[in-house]
Amino acid sequence: MPDLDRTDRKILKALQTDGRIATVDLAEKVGLSPTSTSDRVKRLQREGFIAGYGARLDPHRLGLGLLVFVEVSLDKTTPDVFEKFAEAVKRAPEVLECHMVAGGFDYLVKTRVADMAAYRRFLGEILLALPGVKETRTYAVMEEVKSDGILPV
Repeated sequence: MPDLDRTDRKILKALQTDGRIATVDLAEKVGLSPTSTSDRVKRLQREGFIAGYGARLDPHRLGLGLLVFVEVSLDKTTPDVFEKFAEAVKRAPEVLECHMVAGGFDYLVKTRVADMAAYRRFLGEILLALPGVKETRTYAVMEEVKSDGILPV
């Protein structure tokens, strides 16, 4: 990793696990003084290694128990169609993630909804209405095996 020493990696790993850890506790965990630790965290933020902080919410408690992945194929693969689709999908709050991919389709969309009826509404009213969408393939998740999102640093 560019410009990251072992201590930087320890800091990043600890912050991924607990973004609210006190500087004193983080310093103890990585073996530095609180001042040095704080300086490193600020540098990691400034250099973009730390993109932000947030709470991980329980989707089931929020009534969003169904996780769905959708393959999306566009009717044309031209820069303007890609751009129109990308801009529109960014405005859809139901879409958690959207990735342009190489392979047999154009985009992989990740969404969370209450149930299959809510997904059907999302598909018909939101996803299929996005610019350039030709067809979709849906994959409803039966079991989430790993979803902690921790990067290996």
